[in-house]
Amino acid sequence: MTAPVSADVISRLKAVLGPDGWSEDPDRIAPKLVEWRDRWVGITPFLALPKSTADVAAVVGICFEAGQAITTQGGNTGLVGGQIPQGEVLLSTERLRTIREVEPYDDVLVAEAGVTLSQVHAAAADVRRRFPLGLASEGSATVGGVVSTNAGGTQVLRYGMTRNLVLGLEAVLPNGEVWNGLKRLRKDNTGYDLKQLLIGAEGTLGVVTAAALKLFPVMASRAVAMIGVATPEAALELLTRAKDETGGAVEAFELMGRLGVEFVLRNIPGTRDPLAAPHPWYVLAEFASGEPGSAEGAMTQFLEAGLESGLIRDAVVAQSDSQARALWEIRENQSPAQKPEGATWKHDVAVPVSQVPAFLAEANQAMDVFAPRARIAAFGHVGDGNIHYDVLRPDGGSDAEHAARRDAGSRIVHDIVARLGGSISAEHGLGSMKTAEGARYKSDVELAAQRAIRLALDPGRILNPRVLF
Repeated sequence: MTAPVSADVISRLKAVLGPDGWSEDPDRIAPKLVEWRDRWVGITPFLALPKSTADVAAVVGICFEAGQAITTQGGNTGLVGGQIPQGEVLLSTERLRTIREVEPYDDVLVAEAGVTLSQVHAAAADVRRRFPLGLASEGSATVGGVVSTNAGGTQVLRYGMTRNLVLGLEAVLPNGEVWNGLKRLRKDNTGYDLKQLLIGAEGTLGVVTAAALKLFPVMASRAVAMIGVATPEAALELLTRAKDETGGAVEAFELMGRLGVEFVLRNIPGTRDPLAAPHPWYVLAEFASGEPGSAEGAMTQFLEAGLESGLIRDAVVAQSDSQARALWEIRENQSPAQKPEGATWKHDVAVPVSQVPAFLAEANQAMDVFAPRARIAAFGHVGDGNIHYDVLRPDGGSDAEHAARRDAGSRIVHDIVARLGGSISAEHGLGSMKTAEGARYKSDVELAAQRAIRLALDPGRILNPRVLF
């Protein structure tokens, strides 16, 4: 818990924000203090609701002068607790929701931090463009949060993480000064790339207030298939074939274990088993092309070859947008479907793509020893090596007993990841959940460099003080 916010600071913040720019109402603040999985519950005496970059700068400037800590929050969809305050001023970007510009010639969209990802998609579609970052939480996740956590999503295989999709940023630095770096250049070699420091910094180096996002052409053809396979090794071989055979048309390649699919069928109303018989593993593949009919043809050829070789046990191809959506909902509901199943140790890890089968085998073997009868729901973006490896309590077991062993179990999983050359946080960040553990897997040289950068920009450590080293 941080030091109490002084009455003087609160008075000054109220003055610069105006009567509609803040709240001390517990009912208004309450939804922002709880992480959606109910794992973190926070506290704040004051909610700042700036409506402009100038307002944000005023808030941060006052807090900088007073040495007052701030936690910044976007759509509150984070999964590692970094957005939940523990006594600090809570700065919400929910009112920074203007799409300032959409320029199809530059293929750029400039959106403020509080604009949701789904609103970005809609604005891009209005000019026949697309922003290729898809998240299950895109109706709530906001531009500022997506940038600050370097969100991944399902199209990383083809388009990269958020840091690959940002041309420029506007941000308020920890001293309250505004940095206007909203460039739309593809080439700019004039020194350190400040935007890349802010992307993925989890709000510790500045408050992102707007971003210039890359847009891409709308694809003329798209094909989505659910594929049953016997092993992760078979999925990996299919991924290699798909990339080789389509010339880069693989938009997404997702892996799911059968248990996770069963959770969706049991706990998400309206879902159907995607194939006639159950399979140990499933691949959700999506191909897209700028040529009409090309993606569909490539998918048909790919599936036929996979069936003939025995790598594919069964498959279904979506025949409409609604069928494609239904297949994707099985993947996107993997996490929500776990909630009724009880306590879970969640791991957002990445290993080299070639090591995905080895990771799954080693982790499963280790959990069989450490947590017998625990249920493993593994799924994720096999195309980029990011696996969500979730260990649920035994059926009928105790939530409290399972939760009490979380840290020890996660250490085992993370040690395997590190040994395979991976990362303990692929796309969710470290937040307050993994900051201490993250330091364990970084060298002294890297930690010193990161701490030096933060000290230079935020010597008082006022921005998200509990996050990152």
